[in-house]
Amino acid sequence: MSKYEDHDMTHEKYEIDHMEDVGEQGVVAEEQRGLKRDLRLRHMVMIAVSGTIGTGLFLTSGSTIATAGPGGALLAYGIVGLWLVFVCQAIGEVATLLPLPGAFNAWGARVFDEAFSFQMTWMYFINWALTIPAELSASAIIIDYWLPADSKFPSWIVPLIIIIVMVFINMAGVKAYGELEYWFSILKVLTIIMFIICGILVDAGVLGNVKYGMDAWHVQGAPFNGGFLGFITTLVSVGYAYGGTELTGVTAAESRNPHKHVPKAVNTVLLRIAFFYIVSIFLLGSIIRVDDPLLVNSNGSAANAPFTIVFAKAGINAAANYMNAVVFTSVFSATNSDFYVSTRMLLSLSRNGWAPERIGYTNSRGVPVYALAIVTAFACLSLITIFVGSGVVFNWLVSIIGSIIFQSWILILLLHFRFRYCWKKQGRAVNDLPYVSWGYPYGNILATIIGVGCIIATCYLSVINPPQNPGAGATAAEVTAYNQARDSYAQGLLGAWFPWAFSLVLFVGFKYVKKTKMVRAEDADLDTGRFIPTESDKKDMTAPHPLWKRIISFLV
Repeated sequence: MSKYEDHDMTHEKYEIDHMEDVGEQGVVAEEQRGLKRDLRLRHMVMIAVSGTIGTGLFLTSGSTIATAGPGGALLAYGIVGLWLVFVCQAIGEVATLLPLPGAFNAWGARVFDEAFSFQMTWMYFINWALTIPAELSASAIIIDYWLPADSKFPSWIVPLIIIIVMVFINMAGVKAYGELEYWFSILKVLTIIMFIICGILVDAGVLGNVKYGMDAWHVQGAPFNGGFLGFITTLVSVGYAYGGTELTGVTAAESRNPHKHVPKAVNTVLLRIAFFYIVSIFLLGSIIRVDDPLLVNSNGSAANAPFTIVFAKAGINAAANYMNAVVFTSVFSATNSDFYVSTRMLLSLSRNGWAPERIGYTNSRGVPVYALAIVTAFACLSLITIFVGSGVVFNWLVSIIGSIIFQSWILILLLHFRFRYCWKKQGRAVNDLPYVSWGYPYGNILATIIGVGCIIATCYLSVINPPQNPGAGATAAEVTAYNQARDSYAQGLLGAWFPWAFSLVLFVGFKYVKKTKMVRAEDADLDTGRFIPTESDKKDMTAPHPLWKRIISFLV
C-alpha cells in the first residue's frame, strides 16, 4: 500500500518520511528525511521571483546601462536571460523527478562522480553564504539615506536586527519562510508593475511633460557604450541580478506536490522574470541618458537609483523614500532566502557525508538547527565587513557571487546532459519523466555556448589592461586614480578566477582522499528520493479549473 494514502491536500503537514519504500522506485533519500512538505505553488513561484528581484535590479541596473549603454545592457540581460531559461528547464526536469534538498548540486554524485557533487555543493553554499554579507552591507547603505549627515547611529545595528529576525523566521519552519517570501515578493512585483506603467507614460510624455521616445538611444555613447568591452564588463553584475532564479530546484524538496509545483514554478517564473527585467531595462535606457551622472549610482543610494529617477521625472515627489523602503524589504527578503538556501546546502553536505553528521540534524519542525547556527555565525561576521565600508564590501562580493552563479549554471547544464545519457542508457523512455524540458538538446547546447562565452569573456576581461604605476613623481590625483584602478583590477581577478581555482582544489582534493570513480551510466541511481504522487496529488494535477481561477493562479 502506498505510504501516501489518505494524505489529503488540505492537511497541514507533509512529512517526507512518508516516502519510504514505495516499491523500488520510491525509496526516500537520506538527505530528505526530517523535512516538511509545506510549500504551496504560490510559495514556490514567489520564492523564485523574490530571490531574483532585489538589489541587483533596483540598485545596480543603472551602472549596467552607464557602462554598456542602453543597447548593451539590454543585450546583456537578454543573452544571460536566454541562458537562464534553459538552465531552469534542466532544473525543472530533474527536480520534478528527484526533489532533493541539495537540488542540482546532488545530481553529480548520482550520474557522474561524487567529487563533482562535493565541490559543487560546497561552492553553492559559499555563494549563498557570501550573499548574506552582501545583502547586509546593502542594508547599512540603505538605512544611511534616512539618517542625517552628522548621525552617530552605529551602521551595524540594523544588520544585527535583521540577523536576529532571520533566526526566528527560519526556526519557525519552512511554511513561515514561504509565507513571508510570498508577501514580500508581491510588494516587489507591484513596484515593478507600477514602474513599467509609469515608465511608459513618462517615455510617451503623458507624465512629466517631456516626450523621451528613443532619444536616449541616439546620444553620444549610446546605444552601445564602450563597445564589446563595455558589454562584457556588465555580465557579472547581470548574473548577480538574475541569481536566485534557480531556487526552484532547492525548494522542490519541501514542496507539497513537486510534480505539479516545480514545472509551473519554472515556466511561470521565467516568463515573469523576462518581462520584468527586459522591459524595465528598456524603459530605463530610453528615459535616462547614458551620460547622466546619477545613473552610475556609485554610492548605492536609493535616492540615485534609476527607478527613483524615473518616478521623480513622473512628478512623484516621495519616490526616493518609497524606493528606499522597497529596496530595504528586498534586502530583508533576499537575506531570508540566503538563510534558507545556505542551511539546506549544509543539510545536504552533512547527509551525504561531506560535512559533520551533527549538522544534518532537524527538529520537529523540519529545521536544520545546527546548520542554522553555523549560517547565523557566518552572518555575524558580516558585521565586521561593515567597518571596512559597506559599499566596498558589496562591490567585491558581487564580483565573486556573480562568477559562482555562472559556474553553477554551466555545471547544471552539463549534469543535465549526463542525466539524459544515463536515463537513455538504462533503457528508460523520455516520456516516463514527470516533466520534460522543452528545447532539449538544442536549447542546452545554445545555453552552454552562451555560458562558456560569458565565462571566457569575464576571465579575459579580468587580465587585460592591468593598472600602470605612475611612479615616484606622480601627483596625488594620479596616485588616487592608480589605487582605485588597482583595487578594481584585483576585484576582477578574484571574482573571475576564484570559483574555478577553489572548485578545482575541492574536486581534486576529495577525489584524491576518497579515491572516487566516475559512475557508469548503467549504475546511476535515478530512483532514490523520487516523489511518488498520491491519488489525491494526481487528481489535483488533472482537475479542471474555470478560466477565472487559472488567471488568478497565474497572477497570484
